[in-house]
Amino acid sequence: MTPAPAAAPGEERSTVFLVVRELGLLVLTALVIAVVVKSFVAQAFYIPSGSMLPQLRVNDRVVVSKISYRLHEPRRGDIVVFDAPGGGPKDHSPLPARVVRSVVQSIGLAAPSTDEYIKRVVALPGERVEARGGNVFVDGRELVEPYLRAGTRTADFAAVVVPPDTVWVMGDNRANSADSRIFGPVPESTVVGRAFARVWPLGHTSFL
Repeated sequence: MTPAPAAAPGEERSTVFLVVRELGLLVLTALVIAVVVKSFVAQAFYIPSGSMLPQLRVNDRVVVSKISYRLHEPRRGDIVVFDAPGGGPKDHSPLPARVVRSVVQSIGLAAPSTDEYIKRVVALPGERVEARGGNVFVDGRELVEPYLRAGTRTADFAAVVVPPDTVWVMGDNRANSADSRIFGPVPESTVVGRAFARVWPLGHTSFL
């Protein structure tokens, strides 16, 4: 049998170039898809603090839906991610570095910046919320909060009527949470989305 002729050096270089080009296109496509999904559909969020204990622990990853509130208004009990009140310093790093950081954060492999918080919706627009005697009251009725640790007491705060187009949010770990008791109601326009599932660690995956 006559052996196949060896590929010429020019043909080998052409084949390598094609493989590298196709790999680059695949990587670029994956990056574009990740950014689009993060921007419009959902993203993973890394829990940076213990303010949502016991349900969410430090280093847990949750998936945040960005389309939920295009379909309905926020609901009491929802766990939401929102822009930190007052905002943070602007990121002036090069665009490629920002894109890579955004993708890595979007799949939950790195902690996000401190520009976003995660808390639970406790009161809705037009409702009167207050805490007295260690319990939270909404429109004069004691709020049932099964997600809190047994024996949790909420420090008293004066009644507040939640303004239109805002929500009152609080952390489940009431003794260690910077929330609406400090920075006031959160504008709905700053809500990124609703956390609906914990996906990490694998042994504790669950819907929220």
